[in-house]
Amino acid sequence: MSVQLSDDANIGEVFRMSHIAVIGAGQAAATLVAELRKQGFDGDITIFGDEPVPPYQRPPLSKAYLLGDMAMDRLYLRPAEWYAENNITLRLGARVDGIDTAAKTLLVGDESIAFDQLALTTGSTPRTLPAAIGGDLSGVYTVRTLADIDAIAPHATEGRRILIVGGGYIGLEAAAVCAKRQMQVTLVEAAPRILGRVAAPETADYFRALHQSHGVDIREGIGLARLIGSDGHVTQAELADGSMLDVDLVIVGVGITPNDGLAESAGITLDNGIAVDIKGQTNVPGIWAAGDCASFPYKGKRMRLESVQNAIDQSLTVARNMLEADQDYLPVPWFWSDQYDTKLQIAGLNTGYDNIVTRDSGAGAVSYWYYAGDTLLAVDAMNDPRAYMVGKRLIENGKSPAKDAVGNPETDLKALLK
Repeated sequence: MSVQLSDDANIGEVFRMSHIAVIGAGQAAATLVAELRKQGFDGDITIFGDEPVPPYQRPPLSKAYLLGDMAMDRLYLRPAEWYAENNITLRLGARVDGIDTAAKTLLVGDESIAFDQLALTTGSTPRTLPAAIGGDLSGVYTVRTLADIDAIAPHATEGRRILIVGGGYIGLEAAAVCAKRQMQVTLVEAAPRILGRVAAPETADYFRALHQSHGVDIREGIGLARLIGSDGHVTQAELADGSMLDVDLVIVGVGITPNDGLAESAGITLDNGIAVDIKGQTNVPGIWAAGDCASFPYKGKRMRLESVQNAIDQSLTVARNMLEADQDYLPVPWFWSDQYDTKLQIAGLNTGYDNIVTRDSGAGAVSYWYYAGDTLLAVDAMNDPRAYMVGKRLIENGKSPAKDAVGNPETDLKALLK
């Protein structure tokens, strides 16, 4: 079969192949296969996913879906019938057990399935607590999949006592939802402060105060020593300072790890995930990776981005390069988090910052601008979409406005773009 790339894509002529396989059925996979069809690829496409449902959005799981404000079918990135209409085979609940890179085959149960090119969009898995400290008790959950939230929701009811372990964005978002459900929420963070790895003290101060105003008990610099259970179900938590908490359930949000075991067993190079080049290809020709599972070169280093934006943008590039586009992946990272009535929007990466400029736009809108010397790196904007959009464009264009202008609320932000 053949593929004719769209005229406006400017990414090649005709590429001949018959079957593209995609392992993993999340945001990256859904984006990649849609782009393949958009670019005119008319060969066979198969998505293999562990879960029994079509690709769906993950961000609303711990927010609108857990709150009961979003139905399951609204989570789906595309209706299930779209895949059939576009001649895309969904193999749901189908775990791929092995990849033979030389023979170009996948092992799925007793089946051996041939492919011409392969995309690994295997995502990531939440870290869990060790069984030795009670991590295997019932009532202890992570927040990653639809099944996770379906298991949590019946127990996340008014008056129940919940412990959140981890003060990153996942933990804080879960705490916000549980507080809105009138639960008794305690959040513990072993590091000296919440958001220690990802945000400035100013942003942490903002969200600490926000959560405390909603009744969340935040304990920083205090880790979890162990969980205690009765009849196999968690009932108490002992913290590192010796204090004891009565708990009905626990949510663990202590980071994620890339799902790269399948790639490793196939001899594909790893480096903090599946290592790809600037095009998105692994060390094995014809095998690509995108999304949470993939690390890629960025500004002289190698990085792995855990975000919807990266899953979408990298998958678009990989899909085109599977069709010989020869495009580089050059992201301008952006992220968001919704907590209570606050929308946090983040542009750029703050790694290496040495000073922060605060801009108070009034009416509850504030933004923190990260600089390394005089170079703008990133912006955290709380309920301030204008600051976010301007900051994002400045970073994209490599511009760094004067810090005194940014911090002056009288400055017209749009004027900084000129």
